[in-house]
Order: sequence, then C-alpha cells, then structure tokens
Amino acid sequence: MVETGRILRFDEVRGYGFIAPNAGGEDVFVHANDFGDQRHLVHPGMRVEYEVEEGERGLKVSTVRILDTPPPPRREHTRTVASASAPFTPVTTDHAPTGDDDGLCDVLSSREFTAEVTELLIQHVPSLTGAQIAQARQHLVAFARSHGWVES
Repeated sequence: MVETGRILRFDEVRGYGFIAPNAGGEDVFVHANDFGDQRHLVHPGMRVEYEVEEGERGLKVSTVRILDTPPPPRREHTRTVASASAPFTPVTTDHAPTGDDDGLCDVLSSREFTAEVTELLIQHVPSLTGAQIAQARQHLVAFARSHGWVES
C-alpha cells in the first residue's frame, strides 16, 4: 500500500534516514540507495510517497518517490541569533542576504522554519519519535506565525 510522509532526518554521510508517516505511527527507515540518482536532493521536511515492508529491525521502505520539486540553489550567509546559552551566536544559514544588518532577525518561510526546528529537535532530543516531532513543529510554526517570525 502506498503511503505518504515527510523525511524526518537524513544523513548523507551515513547514507540513511527516517520518514515520519503522515498517518502517524512508527518512523520508517529509508536508505540513500532507495532514492537512486535523486539521493542528493533528499532533505528533512521533504514530502515522499513510499511503500513499506517489515525488515529485520522494523519498518523499512521498499519503494520511495520524492513528491517535492527540488528547491533552487541558495547562497549561504551568516546571521546572528540569540540563545540563553550563547547570546548573539553566528549561525550559517542558506537564506539570501538582506543587504542590511540593522540587528533585526530574518523572517523565515514556514518551510525554512520547519526544517530548522526539525534539525534542532533531531540533534538535541534524538529520543523523540516522528509523530512527536511533527506535533512539536506544528505548534512551534503556529506560535512563530502569531509573532510574525515566519511568513505564511
């Protein structure tokens, strides 16, 4: 049966990642080889269509197809963000520079914000399931929208 979901995380170096099913449930293992020559396009948050089979260690993809069109190439630049542990830490992002540095932060698209939140949650709370990450992202995006931190 064909299902849909989003790439939860994908490690190009290790050659694998996980899909969070849209219908909820257990995350699904996906190997880089499952994407064939499109493996370089895979990134967290990307929508995919796939079929599942039971593997030795749990659910794994038997076939997968990317549903999102690849984003255009972006230039990287450094922006400043503040956190409780490291105020005003430079962070390299893939957003186009605004040309002015007035101390205000960039307004992100919902997609960019969601991708950054996903990466932070995966890196700092690896015990979260795909469903938990999806729920946290939904609430964080709504909160960010209400404060004008992301574009609709």
